[in-house]
Amino acid sequence: MSSDVVSGEPVWIILDVEGTVVPTEYVHATLFDHARAGLAGWITRNLDTPAGRDALAAVRRAAGLADSAGPDEIMTVLLAWIDQDRKEPALKVLQGHVWQEGYASGELRTPLFPDVIRALRRWRAAGHRLGIFSSGSVAAQRAVLSRTDAGDLRDHFAVHFDPLGVGAKREPDAYRAMRARLTPAGRAGDGGADGAPPPVFLSDVPAELDAAVAAGWRAVGVARPGEPYGNADFGPHQVVRGFDDIDGVRR
Repeated sequence: MSSDVVSGEPVWIILDVEGTVVPTEYVHATLFDHARAGLAGWITRNLDTPAGRDALAAVRRAAGLADSAGPDEIMTVLLAWIDQDRKEPALKVLQGHVWQEGYASGELRTPLFPDVIRALRRWRAAGHRLGIFSSGSVAAQRAVLSRTDAGDLRDHFAVHFDPLGVGAKREPDAYRAMRARLTPAGRAGDGGADGAPPPVFLSDVPAELDAAVAAGWRAVGVARPGEPYGNADFGPHQVVRGFDDIDGVRR
C-alpha cells in the first residue's frame, strides 16, 4: 500500500497524533495515567489562578454541575471521563496542563513511530506545511511534541487545531473551519485556502477521514500494524502502513 497524495505542489498536511504519530499505548498507558495521578494536585495548586478557574468552570458546565461544585465533585467527573476515554474538551484542557508540567520537568518523553521524523523532514524540504488536529488540547499537543525521542518537534508544525477551537474530529464542519484558517501552502500572507490544493489529513480513524473528505479534503488512512485501527476497514480511502509509504518513499 502506498500513496502519492503529497508528491505534487506544496500542500497542507494535517496529522492526527494518537495511533498516527505516537503509539496509542503510550497515550493510554503513560499519558492518561500521568494525568490521572496529577490532576488533583494541579487543581489544588491552581484553584485561584485564571487557568484553574477557567478549567474548572468548563468542567462544571460540561458536566452540569452547580457553580458551587468543589474539587472533589469535579475530580469524580474527571476520573469517570478518563475511564470512559471521553473526548471531552474540558478534560483535554486539564490533561494538557498536567502534561505541560510533566514534560517541562523531564518526567515525560514521547516515543514516536520510527518513520515520523524522516517524513516531517522530507515533507518540509518539499515545501509542504504541517499541522496537527488532535483530540488533545493545543497546549497538550505542543507539550507532547516538546520532548520526544527525536528531540523538540514543535518548530515542524505551523498550526494546531483541537475540538474546542474547530469542532469534533468526526464532523465535516471541523475540517471546513480549519481550511478557512489555512494560508495556502507555499504562499505568504494570511487568509483562507480558496484556490489552493485541498489539504491532506492523515489519521488512523476511518470516521475522521470520512469527515475530512466530506469537507473537500484529501485523506489517507494510516493503518499501522499492531495499532487499534491497524486492520480497520478504511472503505474508499487510500491506506498506508506508515509514513514511508506516502509519496512513494520507502526506507
